[in-house]
Amino acid sequence: MNNNISTTNAERGNRKQNPLTSGDLRNFSGDLERFRHALNRNVIYTPGVQYVAEKGEAYWLIDAIASWIGSEPFNEAVAKDDRIGEMHFWTLRRIQGNSATLEAKADSPEKPFIVQDIEFTDFPLDKIDIWAGFDGKHWTLYLPSEH
Repeated sequence: MNNNISTTNAERGNRKQNPLTSGDLRNFSGDLERFRHALNRNVIYTPGVQYVAEKGEAYWLIDAIASWIGSEPFNEAVAKDDRIGEMHFWTLRRIQGNSATLEAKADSPEKPFIVQDIEFTDFPLDKIDIWAGFDGKHWTLYLPSEH
């Protein structure tokens, strides 16, 4: 059992030594492989988003986005702007120290329809964009390079 813990700690240390970089994200392009979110089964995501979650230790980011999709505030925003029900854009941005803000917008010049303050994160990037598109059955989360 200690070997498993040591291996896990070694792997974690490796991720910290080789953190996620914005350059890593440009390596992803359209791919047919998808991962299903464990809690919101209507959300699937691409290998690029999976990479961000694993390499950036940010499964919490996928969880945060998936928890908003289908929520009351989300559905109210869709009722006001039908573009949101087809596609919208999430941005996690470090605002000061280890705090960040997660926002969802219908389009870049628009005001966010969801804003979530993240009190603490050690996410390695200052900013990341994740796009969400609806195919009539599932919401797919993907990196802009995967569009």
